[in-house]
Amino acid sequence: MKLATKIQKSMFLVIVVALSLAYGSFVFIVYNQSIHIAKNQIVEQAIYVKNLLNNTENLLNTIDTALFNTRITVIDSTGKVLYDTNKGIDFENHLQRPEIQEALQKGIGQDIRTSSTLKEKFLYYAEQLPNGNYLRISRSYESVWVITLKFLPIIFITGLIMFGFVIIFSRYKTSKIIYPINKIDLSNPLANQNYDEIMPLLTKIEKQNLEQEALNRMRKEFSANVSHELKTPLTSISGYTELIKNGIAKQEDIQKFSSRIYDEAQRLIELIDNIILISKLDEEKISYNKENVNLFQLAVDVCNRFTEQVTQKNIHIQLTGEKIHIQGIPSILDEMLQNLIENAIKYNKENGEVKIWIGKTFNKNKIIIEDTGIGIDKKYHERIFERFFRVDKSHNSKTGGSGLGLSIVKHAAQLHNMQIAIESEEQKGTKISLTF
Repeated sequence: MKLATKIQKSMFLVIVVALSLAYGSFVFIVYNQSIHIAKNQIVEQAIYVKNLLNNTENLLNTIDTALFNTRITVIDSTGKVLYDTNKGIDFENHLQRPEIQEALQKGIGQDIRTSSTLKEKFLYYAEQLPNGNYLRISRSYESVWVITLKFLPIIFITGLIMFGFVIIFSRYKTSKIIYPINKIDLSNPLANQNYDEIMPLLTKIEKQNLEQEALNRMRKEFSANVSHELKTPLTSISGYTELIKNGIAKQEDIQKFSSRIYDEAQRLIELIDNIILISKLDEEKISYNKENVNLFQLAVDVCNRFTEQVTQKNIHIQLTGEKIHIQGIPSILDEMLQNLIENAIKYNKENGEVKIWIGKTFNKNKIIIEDTGIGIDKKYHERIFERFFRVDKSHNSKTGGSGLGLSIVKHAAQLHNMQIAIESEEQKGTKISLTF
């Protein structure tokens, strides 16, 4: 259902209910007022007839009842009907009639009920006469409804006019309400200040726009970086294979060129594997079959892989702490530790040091990896976990790497509910803490 139609129906319903209540109240007031007027008229007629009876004893036979549009009854003290304008009816004793009983006690009595004799609803007024008899004036209750029903055509016509006005007015107001909403600039939602009620929605749209812009920018950067990272080793492979293919390479260089082709191919495989891994982590397609993992032993295994690199740069690795067991995904935790330790070695100085501590602090499992390397400027601390981000691209071109390592670390930490903290300063080393 369209919003405009929904608003219009709601407005129409509210106004219809309001009009119905108003008309119902009006009919109720008119009806009660008619009853009040009828009661007053009966009392006045009773006074008039009583005065006539006091002056002329046999005047009842000559009263023109059409003048009063009422029924006149005279009842004696025993309840016998002495006179009634409806002649020819055999009346039963009226002493127990409510209005007569009330007149017996108070001098006057009133009641509204259906006549057991005429089977019609009447307004009754009874008054005790000086001679002990009772004068009763009654008027058809239906006449009250007749008065009320006289107003129904006016009410009906007025209602039709009002309903027509309601339809036109609701359509007009709905269009006025909807118009600013239809004109909202979704590319710049906060510039629309029409209704306070939709500001939370506009704020949410603005947030989504910013997130979408950031995502688009990230995708462009990702595409550009992937293209660059793939192109570099492919260019090297293509160049070396072309030299060998065309016979330009010397026989003694073929072994060296083959080795470089292999290295570049391995670099490509590693890059593609990392891209696939990050994509799986992003889409949460990693298998969640967690196992009991000994973090300390895992760190020992990872450190042993870097024996050659450590020897080349004369770097000392110090692994301390205690055996810590957690529930995790071994392959992801292995990848995470490998990236962190590799960075600590790769970006370290000659004769540098890497300290790894695994243990518990305040009943929380923790990993701390600290190096004496080149460090990272504080302004880059929040960006180093972005994909392909490099603090110094010229330096990275020498040390190698795809710029995906710390991004994998971030995703792995999120997957294992870890918090990452970094402390680093240029030329003073880096300290990364992982708290489970």
